[in-house]
Amino acid sequence: MTPIPYSLTIPEAKITDLKARLALTRFPDQAPDAPWAYGADLGFMKELVEYWQNRFDWRAAEARLNAFPNYMVEIDGTPIHFLHVPGKGPNPKPLFLSHGWPGSVFEFLDLIPRLTDPAAFGGDPADAVTVVAPSLPGFGLSFRPGMKRLGFAEMSATLRKLMTDVLGYERYGLQGGDWGAFITTRMAVDDPDRVIALHLNMLTIPAFKRSETPTEEERAFYEGIAHFQAEETGYFKIQATKPQTLAFALTDSPAGLAAWIVEKFRTWTDCDGDVLSVLSMDQMLEGISFYWFTEAIGSSFWLYYARQHGRHPISEVGDVTVPMGFAAFPKEISHPPRAVAELLFKDIRRWSRMERGGHFAAMEQPAALAAEVTALLRDVDAARACSHG
Repeated sequence: MTPIPYSLTIPEAKITDLKARLALTRFPDQAPDAPWAYGADLGFMKELVEYWQNRFDWRAAEARLNAFPNYMVEIDGTPIHFLHVPGKGPNPKPLFLSHGWPGSVFEFLDLIPRLTDPAAFGGDPADAVTVVAPSLPGFGLSFRPGMKRLGFAEMSATLRKLMTDVLGYERYGLQGGDWGAFITTRMAVDDPDRVIALHLNMLTIPAFKRSETPTEEERAFYEGIAHFQAEETGYFKIQATKPQTLAFALTDSPAGLAAWIVEKFRTWTDCDGDVLSVLSMDQMLEGISFYWFTEAIGSSFWLYYARQHGRHPISEVGDVTVPMGFAAFPKEISHPPRAVAELLFKDIRRWSRMERGGHFAAMEQPAALAAEVTALLRDVDAARACSHG
C-alpha cells in the first residue's frame, strides 16, 4: 500500500460539458412568501448558476488543491485520496482531519496552513502538526463507480489503516465535524491507545444518552433537536432511504446539485441569512464542482443510509475515553450541554464556546478552529509531561 503522488486535472471536455448544462438550466418558479422559506431561493440560484457558468475559475480551484501534497492509495479495494502536509516545526505530531457532508477536502484549504505552519500566522512553531486529510471513502476522489459502500465501522478500519499501515504513524490526533465527527470519534473508540487527542466541532450524542433529571439547559437542547428533526431533516430522510433515486437528479443536473448543497451552506453557517457574508461564490463552488466532476454525490449519501439502518455508530462500541476537546460554534446544528456530553465523552479536557461560526467551521472560522485544536494538543502534552515528571 504505497501512496502515489497525485495532481488533479479535470479534462477540458468535462468543464465544457458543465458550462453547457448550466446554460440549459430550467429554473422552477419561486414559491410564495419570503425567499428561502421553502428551500433554495430562485433569485440567488440564478446568480449562482450564471457565476458558475461564466466567471468561476475551476483551474484556480484545482491549483489551490494541487498546491498541497496530494496522494492516492488503495486500501482493501477502496481508493483513498488524501492530503499529507508536513508540519513546519521541531516535532510536528500527525493530525487526521475529517470532513463530512456536503463537505470535502476543499473546506480545509484555509485551515491546514494554520495547523502545519503556525509561525507564518504569528504562532509558535512548536505547535505545528503534520496534517492528513482524506476524502472520505465514497466522497470526491475516494470514489470509483461500482465501489463497495462503507459504513462507520468499515470507514474507521480503513482510515486507521491509512494512518498506521500506510503512513506508519504510531500515535496521532483526530479532528472532525459533521460525519467527520462520527468517523473520528469511532476511530478513537476503536483504537484509543493510538489517539493522542480527539477534537470535535460537532458532538455525536446518542438519543438515549439522557440524564434522569435534565436541567433547563438540557431540556432546551432536547427541544432544539426535536425542532431540527421536524423541520430540517428532509434531505436526511431521502438520503437515508432512497439515495439512489436522488443520485439520478444530482448527477445529471449541476443546478440541482448546487441548490441541494447551497441551501445547507446558508442554513448551517453563521450568516444571518446572507450566505455571501460568510462564504464567497468561489468557496461554495469549489466544493460543489468537486462533487460534480468526481460524480460522487450518490455514494456520498451512504453514511445517511448506514446511520438510518444501524445502531448509533459510537454507542454500539462503548464510551469515548481518549482526551477530547469541543469547540461549540454558535450556529452549529446543535449545542449539547457539557453534562450531556459527559454521558459519552469521559475525558473532556477543553470545552470552548466560540464567538462566531457555524457548521462549516473550517471554512467560516479557520483561525479560531486552528487555535482550538492547537490548544487541546498543547494541553494534553502538558498534562502528559506533568504525569511523567
